[in-house]
Amino acid sequence: MQNVLYIPVQLAVMLLLAPLVNGIIKKIKAVSQKRKGPPVLQLYYDFYKLMKKGTVVSETSSWIFRAAPYIYFTAILTAALFVPVTTVLAPFSVTGDMILAVYLLALARFFMALAGLDTGSTFGGMGSSREMMISALLEPSLLVSLFIVGLIAGSTSLYEIMKFSVLSGITILQPVYFLIFLALWIVLIAETARIPVDDPSTHLELTMVHEAMLLEYSGRQLVLMELGAALKQLIFITLLANVFIPTDIFVQGRGFLVTVILSLGFYFVKVVGIACVTAVIEINTVKLRLFSVPNLAALSFAFAFLGFVQYFVIGR
Repeated sequence: MQNVLYIPVQLAVMLLLAPLVNGIIKKIKAVSQKRKGPPVLQLYYDFYKLMKKGTVVSETSSWIFRAAPYIYFTAILTAALFVPVTTVLAPFSVTGDMILAVYLLALARFFMALAGLDTGSTFGGMGSSREMMISALLEPSLLVSLFIVGLIAGSTSLYEIMKFSVLSGITILQPVYFLIFLALWIVLIAETARIPVDDPSTHLELTMVHEAMLLEYSGRQLVLMELGAALKQLIFITLLANVFIPTDIFVQGRGFLVTVILSLGFYFVKVVGIACVTAVIEINTVKLRLFSVPNLAALSFAFAFLGFVQYFVIGR
């Protein structure tokens, strides 16, 4: 029963909640600037409007430009299935799903960068090159962080890692998990095109990274790219929420349906909380110069490495 319900619940929560996170962040930033700002549900309205519009395709583009949105969205949606929003529902067991999820995200990024290059646009090429540079700098931190929590839990399954965290209590209070949490938060900011690495709302030529690769897209293809980016952001937030702040221990011992609802309720609160903190970070920082991004990546890797030293040299 749990395995059967897992996929529809996981897909429904991810797809419905992903655009809301961006809406919350934009609303908090607007309020901090004493503006009314767009509604929290604005991205849903934008997707609905774009779905009814036609698609304009450059004459210089190839099949890559047309196929990239579908590959990008499918790869990220598949990766989302490996990052449970609740540990009450058990997914089908896949060995090494942690590694598979990371490289599905890498596959999506690869095709998005190819699409940026395919039309021959100067901005698209600039954004693609910057995106690949940033991802190359951040991937070591992401992999080291996930391997450390995997080794602690004794599994490469994200579900098993989250179950272990539930049994261990609020893991962020442990030094090794706290250091990994900081490392992954920097990865979240960089991988999801947020300040101080990138600004998803900018259209200034010299500062665009993510947006530069999407300039040529319109209509349904743009919906797939934007929804995929929102899903990617929610994947990283889910990792932070369920690995480092596990709450399913508080909902055990009740009926199955009540347990699932309470677990999803706690998950929603954690996602909103992380979105609010992310917005506050954006409000209080400025965008870094491109050549300062490696310093931020080095800081993330330093936190991950210190987590390794803490557990395997001191803590263990």
